[in-house]
Amino acid sequence: MASLMQTLVTLSLLSLFVCYVHGQLSSTFYAGTCPNLQQIVRSTMAQAVNKEPRMAASILRLFFHDCFVNGCDASILLDDTAAFTGEKNASPNRNSARGYEVIDAIKSNVEAACRATVSCADILALAARDGVALLGGPTWAVQLGRRDARTASQSDANSNLPGPSSGLSTLISSFAAKGLNARDMTALSGAHTIGQAQCGNFRSHIYNDANVNSSFAALRKRNCPSSGGDGNLAPLDLETPNRFDNGYYRDLVAKKGLLHSDQELFNGGSQDSLVRQYSVNNAAFSRDFAAAMVKMGAISPLTGNRGEIRLNCRKAN
Repeated sequence: MASLMQTLVTLSLLSLFVCYVHGQLSSTFYAGTCPNLQQIVRSTMAQAVNKEPRMAASILRLFFHDCFVNGCDASILLDDTAAFTGEKNASPNRNSARGYEVIDAIKSNVEAACRATVSCADILALAARDGVALLGGPTWAVQLGRRDARTASQSDANSNLPGPSSGLSTLISSFAAKGLNARDMTALSGAHTIGQAQCGNFRSHIYNDANVNSSFAALRKRNCPSSGGDGNLAPLDLETPNRFDNGYYRDLVAKKGLLHSDQELFNGGSQDSLVRQYSVNNAAFSRDFAAAMVKMGAISPLTGNRGEIRLNCRKAN
């Protein structure tokens, strides 16, 4: 009996050790140390989104671009220093990633309530969720407890983020490399139900691809000439660009996806049936999107004593 008890105690201690080593995230991580955190983030995001609905998409994109480059560690928020060249000016982010000042505002408000307690990585995760919800999309319990990276890598950002010209196989493999399956990828691509894209990222699709509705291509060409105007914007979702719904998938079925990588999801390949399902079932899309966001938010977080709690999201302490 004594031996059995000793074994159980040993196993219990081992279990605790494993949890500590892997640093489990928890939705109640700040319940005791910053109980008003979620209200602070939500109210600051509400102000930003009310001022500019597109900001919800911008923050969501920041979170995606953060998590896909060395994990969800807020490295995308770091300015370049003499010691490293960060992610802000990597090709996928330069002159397109935006919303940094909104994260700064949230961080300032959080710091006023809970000094040196909440990471920028967790603030970004919460802000992304709240932006989606504020535009009518789903909500979910954000797992918390991430810590912030002290460095960032431009080269890693250039090599880890799938681009707008990516084909279906590249999209599937890029997401698989981060522990996300094809269904997760197709659901997360639904983030393009909000936000806008630059002409330089969709010109080739509307001028050269065959799998595009001709009237849609003509509409987009009005603001995206064959040369010049690279920064001109168009909504990613033709139907409801400021509402988080399944309109993006209806666009794809109608061959009105703005980016080549969007239309690849519905082009005679493995994701066609899922796109059709989402196009007629917003509840299914919302459920899968929320679940995939939780999975994405768990990519390689810094926990325990790794990383730090930045006081300023733009620089290491």
